[in-house]
Amino acid sequence: MRTPYHLVVCVCFVAASVASCTLEKQQSRPSFADLLRDSPQIEGRSEYLASPFVSAGNRAYAVGHQDGSFPELGWHIKGEMGGVWAHPIKLLDGFELLLYQDGTLLPLKGARSFVNFPMANRHRWESDSMKINLERWQFTPDDLPGISVEYLLENTGNTTLELEAVFTGHVDLRPTWLGERTGMEDGPDSAAYHDNLGIWVGKDGASGWYAVFGSDTRPVGHGDATNPYPGTGVSRNLSYSLQLPPGTTRTLRFAIAGSDRSEQEATRTFELIRDHSNELLSAKKGRYEGLAEQSRLTVPDKALEQTFEWLKYNSDWMIREVPGIGKGITAGIPDYPWWFGVDSEYALRGYMAIGQQDIAFQTIRLLDSVSTAVNGNGRILHEMSTNGAVFNPGNINETPQFASLIWQVYRWSGDREFLERYFPTVQKGLTWLMEENDANGNGFPDGFGMMEIHGLDSEMIDVAAYTYAAFRDAAAMAQALGQNEQATEYAAKAVELRERINRDFWSEAFGSYADFMGTDKQALHLIEDAIVRADTLDKPWAVKELEETRDAIRRNPAGGLRPFVVHHNWVVNTPMEERIADTARAIAALETARQFTNPFGVFVTGIDRDESAGEDDGSFQGSKVFSYTGAVMTLPTGVLAVAENNYGRPDQALDYLQRMVRSFSYALPGSMYEVSPDYGMIAQAWNSYAFAVPIVEQFFGIAPMASEQRVRIAPLMPEAWPEASLENVRIGSNALYVYYSKEEGQITLRVEQQGGWSLEVPVSASQGKNARIVSGELEAQADGSFIARTTERQMELSYPVRE
Repeated sequence: MRTPYHLVVCVCFVAASVASCTLEKQQSRPSFADLLRDSPQIEGRSEYLASPFVSAGNRAYAVGHQDGSFPELGWHIKGEMGGVWAHPIKLLDGFELLLYQDGTLLPLKGARSFVNFPMANRHRWESDSMKINLERWQFTPDDLPGISVEYLLENTGNTTLELEAVFTGHVDLRPTWLGERTGMEDGPDSAAYHDNLGIWVGKDGASGWYAVFGSDTRPVGHGDATNPYPGTGVSRNLSYSLQLPPGTTRTLRFAIAGSDRSEQEATRTFELIRDHSNELLSAKKGRYEGLAEQSRLTVPDKALEQTFEWLKYNSDWMIREVPGIGKGITAGIPDYPWWFGVDSEYALRGYMAIGQQDIAFQTIRLLDSVSTAVNGNGRILHEMSTNGAVFNPGNINETPQFASLIWQVYRWSGDREFLERYFPTVQKGLTWLMEENDANGNGFPDGFGMMEIHGLDSEMIDVAAYTYAAFRDAAAMAQALGQNEQATEYAAKAVELRERINRDFWSEAFGSYADFMGTDKQALHLIEDAIVRADTLDKPWAVKELEETRDAIRRNPAGGLRPFVVHHNWVVNTPMEERIADTARAIAALETARQFTNPFGVFVTGIDRDESAGEDDGSFQGSKVFSYTGAVMTLPTGVLAVAENNYGRPDQALDYLQRMVRSFSYALPGSMYEVSPDYGMIAQAWNSYAFAVPIVEQFFGIAPMASEQRVRIAPLMPEAWPEASLENVRIGSNALYVYYSKEEGQITLRVEQQGGWSLEVPVSASQGKNARIVSGELEAQADGSFIARTTERQMELSYPVRE
């Protein structure tokens, strides 16, 4: 096989001159580096250059390694989750630029540094033997199925460099996961060169899928290239002549685009990106600046402050839009780039609190419409691919969590039409939940919840807790809609479930709620499996505890169902997350939960903790086959932060947030992995819940009821934050600004708003008696407490710290 340098075809002097002139004209435009010079940016760690990055957009994204390569990544479609995707199809396995001087390949191997921007990425190569530096920038434009790539070549020497640049695109047009279920047929790819545009057009041999790549610089040659990837893809290259005088920088800009519909659509997208990349990047930069300004946090902990800002960017990375299917947040990158029920049900509560409300409405619309089409009974789906194929019609917890999500979104938006639209789904879902999944009629639905451990599908604590919350919130929805009889029925059910959970699931011996309610036979089987797991992971303390539990069951057998603590799964904390536990039990359970942590957060399965967990702050060593065994994850940690705040313990809640912050930028700068600190998805949607709810709703105490144009603000601030502000919190048509300070035992709170809503700040009896109102009025309540209230644009008061 001939080298790419020798694949350059018949180049005449005139063509080369035209290309040179075109290139010279393009140097006057701002580069991507110029456009992003003042944007937030974080440089990665050199030891993680051989780990993934993402350039994300709602219609397309690219996943490769921080060293600039595009290795085979992922397990959902083995080795195929990287590259350039425009769902529901993949476009390229990757791309690369090679530089030649006099036919000799320049020794630019892997990039030596990687810098992440909210809306772009930069890789930098440096040559030890030659005076040349190379940077690659890429970003994914909004609303277009393609990406833009720019190379900056800098001559740092004293002599002019005559270079040949060869850009290779590795076309691999293939369907997304579960494509076979919807008739997506993958055939051998081919590629045709279009001389009029200087582009390659790849085509799938069995379907009308297309990938286009090329530059805004006229190539001096084109040819075939060796395809290093398995499968039916093809590789093609484009060649360019470059002259770099000493001390100069030249740019080469490329566009990659695709379509699952037509060649014309792919080509039009290519031309848009090629011709308007600066405008597209500037627009995306401006939009991200707007995201940063929403729910803008300022606190003494600058590491947490930065994490919170970037999680707003991460949340936008999760958005996926597929024409003809829908638009909504996806779960994680790179292996979960499609839609989930439960991930959305956690994450969207965070999205509402950080001002990204439109995508919350769109995601709910997608989940509801597809769930209705597939299930038709109110059951909410678990997982669907971007081609519309539903993999799992829904775990048991997802239906009650959907109900609570609807109520939370309504509280923040005040959109009555929204509530009227989705309340029927909530009603049907609760009927399905209790009539078809509660065989013994004890109020606890049977089936898988968050913990998908084989055999763990009886009466789960998280399903019970979220079912209680669903009836509680459904009662509030019914009341808001004037359905008083339904509201009374739902409220009574919630009270009954709360009492039963506290009575039936609590284990005094363990100081914890049980993992599940089940029979002795089921528990013994699960215990034997858990012993094998704990022994395999070398957790002797867990083996000992499990054996003692097993022996106790055998000594004291029982008929029927009873509670069992086996795995110490994180879901045992959901009764505190949903305020089910009384204070005494809650504090006991929260102290127990702290035993199952490491410096990054909470173990998914408690028996995976070992005795040195408190000192373990290194990389997570996952198994060869993708698994969450032994994992510490952000969601369980965030749930405990919420739970701690629910019982007036903000310092402990802050501790959990700071544990998660340790994994921010650990592997991918500007992001937080799903499994702490560096395993699983490189970005995860539900991280927004883990931070936004504890900070916005609890530390700052913002509790909206937008339908009544009323907001309650009751700060519960950690001791480490004597000053804090949260600005431009979007609530319906209003925006809130909260400024908090504490000095010498006195709290000063200033709240500003754009609208004329009712602002309410509750204070205790002792605080109210010694309060100083700068603006607003203090009203005494029947129980002796006070509420500071105003409908003006600003309210300010000072009051003593609560004893």
